[in-house]
Amino acid sequence: MKVDGHSKSTFRPPSWPLALGALGVVFGDIGTSPLYALHTAFSMEHNAITVAPENVYGIISMVLWTITIIVTVKYVLLVTRADNDGEGGILALVALLRRHLTARKWLGTAVTILGMFGAALFYGDAVITPAISVLSAVEGLTVVNPNLERLVVPVAVVILAGLFAVQPFGTGQVARAFGPIMLAWFATMALLGIPQIIAHPEILLSLSPHWALELVVRHPFQAFVLLGAVVLTVTGAEALYADLGHFGARAVRLAWLAVAMPALILVYLGQGALVISTPAAVANPMFYLAPSALQIPLVIFATIATIIASQAVISGAFSVTRQAIRLGLLPRLAVKHTSRREEGQIYLSMVNWGLFLAVMALVLLFSSSAKLANAYGLAVTGTLVLVSLLFLLFAATVWRWSWWKLVAFATVIGSLELLLLGASLTKLFAGGWLPLLIAALVVLVMVTWRTGSDRVASARGELEGPLPQFVASLRDARVRRVPGVAVFPHASADATPLALVKFVTDFHMLHDHVVIVRIVHMNIPHVRPADRVSVDDVGSPADGIVHVSIRVGFTDDQDIPRNLALAVDQSPELHIDLNQALYFLSVLTLRPPRTHRLRDWREKLFLSLEKNQANRTEIFHLPPTRTIVLGTELHL
Repeated sequence: MKVDGHSKSTFRPPSWPLALGALGVVFGDIGTSPLYALHTAFSMEHNAITVAPENVYGIISMVLWTITIIVTVKYVLLVTRADNDGEGGILALVALLRRHLTARKWLGTAVTILGMFGAALFYGDAVITPAISVLSAVEGLTVVNPNLERLVVPVAVVILAGLFAVQPFGTGQVARAFGPIMLAWFATMALLGIPQIIAHPEILLSLSPHWALELVVRHPFQAFVLLGAVVLTVTGAEALYADLGHFGARAVRLAWLAVAMPALILVYLGQGALVISTPAAVANPMFYLAPSALQIPLVIFATIATIIASQAVISGAFSVTRQAIRLGLLPRLAVKHTSRREEGQIYLSMVNWGLFLAVMALVLLFSSSAKLANAYGLAVTGTLVLVSLLFLLFAATVWRWSWWKLVAFATVIGSLELLLLGASLTKLFAGGWLPLLIAALVVLVMVTWRTGSDRVASARGELEGPLPQFVASLRDARVRRVPGVAVFPHASADATPLALVKFVTDFHMLHDHVVIVRIVHMNIPHVRPADRVSVDDVGSPADGIVHVSIRVGFTDDQDIPRNLALAVDQSPELHIDLNQALYFLSVLTLRPPRTHRLRDWREKLFLSLEKNQANRTEIFHLPPTRTIVLGTELHL
């Protein structure tokens, strides 16, 4: 049973196979953070203090407690409980909140705007993660031989090009290996860290948070700047929430608490111990943990791990885009399902190649993980803060948290995230502008699309007219009825499909059986087939016109023929032969305004977006040979 964002059911022990899968998909990003996080923190750009033991204790303490507070407490223990019918992610939280805030429209609008910014920042993350992850892994070559530095960018480009090239074929088969590989990666990191901890057990002092506070007191400005690098240790934390629907909260928590978190603690402690004993290792602490003979295998293994991390964020971009389309924030895009079994395995060509071009540009422009780290922080911290804002609103309005819980969350977690955001803002002109630019462009597209769609819907409503009046007019008009079934997909329950109006007006005839189909997008991820369709007569049964509502969640497929077959099976009064049905799509061809206005550039952007939408014949899985398009023109 589902109650207010919680899944209420009898206890079931966590599934180890699901936890293993979560290691490969959910924790790929955060699992590769040790490749560049401390390397960046110890660099002169972020660390203006000496590499003295007490300073290293402070930095490692900052890292460990940031991971504990943000990942373990916020996401694992709290935010993952706010699921939308098992699904997570910032847009799923937006959909859940909108369902509970129907009486307060202004608050629902504010939630949607926050969701827009959160989704937009995710795209910045999706662009930067593949670039910084693969670059940081390939940079291990310079530890093996400094002369190999010239190969870093070309090798990274080849690897990333191959990764994006295989996306259209699906990753289902390869994904099965992700879990075992990442389990081996986490084990490798732990094994690399343990010898350094044993050799220098004093590094365990950094487990105490007082070392982080002491560093802040002794070097307040430097410690604040350091936070801009410390935030890199929690990159991918949002994946804990975003991929909740794939594995379930129990499996995600088990994978984090039993494997990922212990391994990350050990490797960060090991890197700190190494830096204290060998200050020169600050150049690349992760790869200097390995003996010389194992450095090349470690580079290869790290590259594989970063490919997995990149795959996870690319798949996440596909999922976020589809959720945004379902919520009306983006135009229709063609969605290809790459698996017959897994609904979540999808491919969007425009998103894939857009990400590819952006990632290639970043690799060539920044050419190193240290430079890209400046850009990465804002994408991560911005998302963290937005999720916290939405979660606080959810906890206050849905869970009815008491004031002291809200204050505690805002004080401990919110304050830390705001500090991380502030530290990342210090890198605004050194690359931090990049995710903000990407987010601004995405928000511009979303706002333009939503505003333009509302205007077009209003104008279209005037052309179509009310459905009950149209059906009533058929009884008095001289309209010839012809054998057959005509299906009219239409978004509104009350208005007449434009294609139906044009068909009757131009041809003065109508089929014996008319089915008006409405796709109803629910603010939940999935609707069971038994609850998906409902059939209602329009006017009287003698009119031969019925209205079918197909309810779909934002992870469901919009297959009209398949769902109509469900309606026929579940409704004995609906006697139609779908094998002979004709499908009529309404089209409203938009034209630019006849007069030039100052905001014409936004109208041109909307027209471009509308013109390049995916073909509805493909979206609705209609048979092309039995699909007819009818409509008219509209000047904006």
